[in-house]
Amino acid sequence: MIRCLVVDDEPLALHILEDYISKMPFLELVKATTNPIEALQVVQAGGVDLVFLDVQMPELTGIQFLRIANGKSKVILTTAYPQYALEGYELDVIDYLLKPIAFDRFFKSVQKAQAIIEPAVKPEVKVEQTQQRDLLSDFIFVKTEHKIQKVYLNDILFIEGLKDYISIFTPSERIITLQNMKKMEDALPEKYFIRVHKSYIVSINKIDSIERSRIFIGDKVIPVGDTYRDEFFKIVDGKNI
Repeated sequence: MIRCLVVDDEPLALHILEDYISKMPFLELVKATTNPIEALQVVQAGGVDLVFLDVQMPELTGIQFLRIANGKSKVILTTAYPQYALEGYELDVIDYLLKPIAFDRFFKSVQKAQAIIEPAVKPEVKVEQTQQRDLLSDFIFVKTEHKIQKVYLNDILFIEGLKDYISIFTPSERIITLQNMKKMEDALPEKYFIRVHKSYIVSINKIDSIERSRIFIGDKVIPVGDTYRDEFFKIVDGKNI
């Protein structure tokens, strides 16, 4: 078992990672805390193998935490700010997870951690059968104007970029969140979602038809951009029977 510690000043972020860790048979949650000082004491006591560490915290930043901990446990950084990635890797972190963290991306990260922490053990690939059949039972959280909203990945039809905002379209609603397309693209499992235009990401299994360089999802017509055309049709051709 890999003993894990989660440190984040946002209780919601703690809850998501606690849930993800509980689904992995080779991970054991030792502690989840919003207090980085308390977490540092746990690490220094030597009871933790892997820390999921937020970068932006008021008392002690994740980068400061890393320097003080000085390699006593392995670290996966979790943050909404990609500009810290380079500094984190210079301090020998295992991986860098951008929020909102999808389970698919978390799963890849902890497999990487297992290969480093337990090199003699073949990486564990078992997950619950329902997750193996369909990772789209998972969800992400997005910040809207007045709340943080859960969005099930299986409900997403497509995503449209609007300057600094994106709109997530589901069969029942349109969810607007302040976020960029690249960050959202990285958070979504590539097996199920693909960028087809600078302004559009589509759910592959929600596509009704394709006509030349146009995708039809319900009554929405989505263009396929020149930059993305070859990769998109390569995936479509791979699913032809």
